[in-house]
Order: sequence, then structure tokens, then C-alpha cells
Amino acid sequence: MKVAVPKEIAAGELRVALVPESVKKMVKAGIAVAVESGAGAASFLPDAEYKDAGAEIISDAAGLFAQGDFVLKVQPPTAGAGGRHEADLMREGAMLLGSLYPTRHVEIMRKLAARRVTAFSTDCIPRTTRAQAMDTLSSMANIAGYKGVLLAAEALPRYLPMFMTAAGTTFAAKVFVIGAGVAGLQAIATAKRLGAQVTATDVRPEVKEQIQSVGAKYIGIELAQSASAGGGYAAELSEEDKKRQRELLVEHCGTVDVIVTTALIGGVFAPKIITADMVRKMRPSTVIVDLAAEGGGNCELTKPGQTVVENGVTILAPLNLPSTVPQHASVLFSRNLTHFVLAFWKDGKFNLDLSDEILKGAVITHNGEIVHAKTKEAAGRAP
Repeated sequence: MKVAVPKEIAAGELRVALVPESVKKMVKAGIAVAVESGAGAASFLPDAEYKDAGAEIISDAAGLFAQGDFVLKVQPPTAGAGGRHEADLMREGAMLLGSLYPTRHVEIMRKLAARRVTAFSTDCIPRTTRAQAMDTLSSMANIAGYKGVLLAAEALPRYLPMFMTAAGTTFAAKVFVIGAGVAGLQAIATAKRLGAQVTATDVRPEVKEQIQSVGAKYIGIELAQSASAGGGYAAELSEEDKKRQRELLVEHCGTVDVIVTTALIGGVFAPKIITADMVRKMRPSTVIVDLAAEGGGNCELTKPGQTVVENGVTILAPLNLPSTVPQHASVLFSRNLTHFVLAFWKDGKFNLDLSDEILKGAVITHNGEIVHAKTKEAAGRAP
């Protein structure tokens, strides 16, 4: 089997799916690895390091895809500068592994199915103990939570920490984190390290201790029904609980300097938690960092990829924050993919056992069809 690692061509993507340390592990296991020339350049990984690790360097994408039995990517396949789509360049019957977010990219999943590609999406891997080492959602969310607070500190017109100076004391900024998944917990920890006074909330009351363990004060409501969807995901609130949560947020958001939102339903859909009216009641100079922008955003005024200023409130909606830390993001992403491949590598081949809970959960297309239930449903709705 030959693993193929193309250069990422999606706009703004600086990561690479496989780094040299992972190439060594695969080669040692008996897997041939081919890497497109320049694939690691944006992550400061030259071709020479890949060659030293045992990879074959191929000069062009078409030649690479033609040889790849198993393609590893960061972003979903996309159209290149010459108009050729990466999905069309893949060998018929090949396998693909990457962060595909299939319900957001239905047309690409159709293309992969048409090529009879067996595509696995890391964001659909079940969140179980056995699959933890393969979880790209967590490894990349950790980076997003860290970088999101740095963006807030840069945009805020005041210090985050308290400073005692000859000119007097400046008091610590108040940071409020909404959503205490991996990104939220890292945002709390980073804001705390920078000296902010931090509060946080989550619709899953069981994460209260986690919030407190990283230094924040928990703010929450007693829910009428559970908002945990299992596997570390949140479910949508009932209408009654939404109303009570909104009342809590209106009161608390008006007292803080920074709000970091990270809430996603099922890891994909971003519920609208902060209304336009709530923003207009916030203090001018407040900064909102909407880390759920790729899922549509948690704020009604969010414009993904843009900065909006409303009544003195700055709303940042960054996209693909992990790509802004390409060295460590590539290393972590690469380790996740390597764990996935090697977990099913046995007797010189990849064991495509779709009854295995990990493969069954992650497979999106197979044998010419979209087989992932939620993606199939989305495809049925999409034109």
C-alpha cells in the first residue's frame, strides 16, 4: 500500500497531513509513503526531511494522486488552479483520510462517491477512549482555544492582567468563555495564564468541575432537561432552557470585557447564543471572539472570516485558527492520522473492517455511495 500526501491547496491552509516523524513510523511498519514536493514547506518541513524519513518525493499532484492507494489530507479535496478537482485526480477505489466535515461539503462527498473512493472523516470518529489518539477535533480545538484568547488580547483596548505601577493599578480584564469543550477549556487556561479574571458556562452541568479545575468560576442554570448528547458533545436546549440561558447571558455579558464562544451542536452546528440585541447592550470596547464561526457562529452578528464592530463591540470570527500555528498543528494532526492508519494495519495491509466501531463511524463514502447517515440525509436535502 502506498500512502500519498499532497500539498494542501485550500486557501489559507498551511498545515500538512503527515510530518517526517510520522513518515518514519509508517515506513517502519512496511507502508510506502509518497509526498508531493513542497507539501511541508508552509510548516517549515523541507522535502529533504521527508526524503531522509523514507518518503518518495513526487513533483506534481496528478502524479502523486495517480499512485496513492490511501490519500492523507488536512482539508477536503478541492479544485486546483487549473480547474482539476482533487477528487477527480484520485484513483478509482482509493481510500482517503482527513477532516472532511461531510455535512458541510455534500457536493465533494458526491464526487468522492462517484470515484468509488472509501473516504474516512476524522471529525466523525466516535469519541471513545480507544479513538482518543485519532481525534483531530480535539487536537485542533486545543490550538483554536489558545489562539482565540491571544486574538482577544490583541483587540482589547486594555491589559488582560492586573498591573501595579508607579502610575497606579490597572485591574485584570474579565473574560467569559461560553462552551467548555476542548477549545473552551484551553481558552480558560490561556486567559488565566495571561492574568485575566475568568468565568465560564456550558449547557452540560457535568463539566462544572473541569471549568473550575483550569481556574474559572462556573456560571450556569439548572436545566429542565439534559443537554448532553454523549461523546463529549452538546445537544440543543429546550425552548424553556434557551430562554433561561439567554437571561443569564444578558446579565453576565454586560459585565465582562471579553467573550469567547465555542459552542457547537454535535461538533458541527453553531447555535445562535448571543443575539444582536445582547451585543448592543454590552459595554463599548467589549471583544467577542467567535470560535464557532466555521459552523455559522454563536453570535447573530458574526460574519465568518471577518471582523464586525457594532456599537463599539468588536466581533472577531476567525477561520481555521490551527493553520496559524502550522508547525505544531501539523505535528498533532499527523500523529492523529498515523494512529488511525496503524491501528488497522495488519499483515501488510489495511484491514477495512467496516464493522469496527471506529471505521463504521468514520466512513463517509464506500462502494460508490454515501454511507454516512447524516451526510446522506444532508445530500438528500441539498440540490
